[in-house]
Amino acid sequence: MSSDAHTFSGRHAIVTGASRGIGAAIATAFAARGARVSLLARDQGKLSDLAEQLGGSQCAAPIATDVTDSESVRTAFAAAVERFGPPHILVNNAGQAVSSKLLDTDDALWNQIMAVNVTGVFLCTRAVLPHMLKQAFGRIVNIASTAGLRGAAYISAYAASKHAVIGLTKSLALELANRDITVNAVCPGYTDTDIVTRAVANIAAKTGRSKHQALETLLATNPQHRLITPQEVAHTVLWLCAPGTQSVTGQSIVLSGGEVS
Repeated sequence: MSSDAHTFSGRHAIVTGASRGIGAAIATAFAARGARVSLLARDQGKLSDLAEQLGGSQCAAPIATDVTDSESVRTAFAAAVERFGPPHILVNNAGQAVSSKLLDTDDALWNQIMAVNVTGVFLCTRAVLPHMLKQAFGRIVNIASTAGLRGAAYISAYAASKHAVIGLTKSLALELANRDITVNAVCPGYTDTDIVTRAVANIAAKTGRSKHQALETLLATNPQHRLITPQEVAHTVLWLCAPGTQSVTGQSIVLSGGEVS
């Protein structure tokens, strides 16, 4: 994709889970290329700090949002539209990952993962679609995972939620195929974020291995033997939203260093 600073000039992008990690990287990349960005997450303080880094109120709007709550989503999207006008791009990045054996997964944990990872995508997409349909243009990108394309031990709830996101992505892409609204998923492998940091600490605590040894366990699945960077995910998201990719829809783009399932 072109690095032109004006690629997304005049576009309004909404990014969920924007306060850190992949979401912050995506929001930063859009702002650097001229988009006005609505930043959605639960932590108002972190969102406000990021908004200032991206150029202040003319460039970014920090909007505290709980993507699992329909009223919170409705209020957040109304605020985003009031600030920057109808959205052209939605990136459903907000997500939660917890490692747990199935028998140790209680109702609360299952419901929470599904609420954030699946219901959040549904609510935010439903909120943005009327605007995209009215303007006959839209780009929706859902951040899924390689876990959404295959199973993995000890993350049944997470893998199930990401499979659901990919199913929603494919179905909605077909529903909107003739409206110039594309819907795609980006599926990173293990990425250098707080989620992986916690996973490494959890493995080390439960197995007695060092954090380095625990990290090596995760890296073993990546033929390039490295973590994916948030910036790589952001670059892929921007490519899917840039001019020239209107025929790419219903796809799951894998970023995993060559991992083949």
